[in-house]
Amino acid sequence: MASAVLIQPDTAFIRDVIASGGGDLKKCFQCATCSVVCEMSSDEAPFPRKQMIEAQWGLKKQLVGDPALWLCHNCGTCTTQCPRGARPGDVLGALRNKAIQQFAFPGFLGRLVASPKAWPLLYLLPMLIFMAIAWWAPKAPSTPRLEFANVFPIPVLEPLFFAVAGFVLVAFGIGLRRCVRAIRVHGARGKIPTRLLPAIWEILTNERLKACDKKNWSLGHLLTMWGFMGLAVVGTATGIGTMVGILRTPLALISPLKILANTSALVILGGSLILLWERVHNPIKQTASTYFDWFFLLTLGGVALTGILSEIMRLAQFALLMYSIYYVHLVLIFALFLYAPYSKFAHLAYRTVALAAAEPWRVKSAAP
Repeated sequence: MASAVLIQPDTAFIRDVIASGGGDLKKCFQCATCSVVCEMSSDEAPFPRKQMIEAQWGLKKQLVGDPALWLCHNCGTCTTQCPRGARPGDVLGALRNKAIQQFAFPGFLGRLVASPKAWPLLYLLPMLIFMAIAWWAPKAPSTPRLEFANVFPIPVLEPLFFAVAGFVLVAFGIGLRRCVRAIRVHGARGKIPTRLLPAIWEILTNERLKACDKKNWSLGHLLTMWGFMGLAVVGTATGIGTMVGILRTPLALISPLKILANTSALVILGGSLILLWERVHNPIKQTASTYFDWFFLLTLGGVALTGILSEIMRLAQFALLMYSIYYVHLVLIFALFLYAPYSKFAHLAYRTVALAAAEPWRVKSAAP
């Protein structure tokens, strides 16, 4: 005789999922079309049918530790094929949002970044910080040419951003530890340490998303990711170099670091525009996009755009526009980094761990 299983639905969790973008959750009647048509769903561990029924029942503990949440890129294939219009990809996107909040440290920041009503507060903090630096921080000696350091001194900016980076690393570390613990409770079979390199390679090449035949979607993700990595390398190298005295900013236009920075900014801007275009002109993405998506994408694209414009204004020596745009640039960079563990940026970290844990994770088209 089969043993009875007591299911205790978390109704508050169901409401949160629906409010976070999974509004059509209740339309699902478990036909499994989504799992059949999904090119990223493996034969050994298909999704998202299982996650849809668990979400309908409000099984929060099972869902936040399910690595399959992160194997989905919400490319829209399941949505177009669903006979009930349940939009499984949107539901999984909402579940990823809730998982990030569950793993977040400190928790209030996870809830704050996820709340559409709180977005002015997210930018208010860096706005006040850089306004105070512009007004009261000790200034460098005047130079014949206008430089950003005349208003935003490097000895103040560099320690500030390195402190933010340290906080972000700690927050990510604790969040990833909670994620791994939840995945282990869920019963994932993969040995994460030995699978990390293949998972990282898959993230860098975006092979899974390519299986969906959504070329623009894949290209947009690749460009934004590689562009950001380039800027991260430049920012870290320049920050350390200036602090130890081996570099001086602004870098020459022919400097390898400056070339990499400008190229990376253009790559990010191109990738962001592709993803924005998809969300505006693709009927599926128009519905799928949520505040969680827009906050990250507009902040990242804004960083690239204001960085390019501020450099042009510096070269042209237009003081008012130069300092004003650079101020906005600093605010957006600060917001992008400080809220990285709680925004869609966190997908990069959690998806990598999930890929490593969710053996086998190969897509159908790659199966032998």
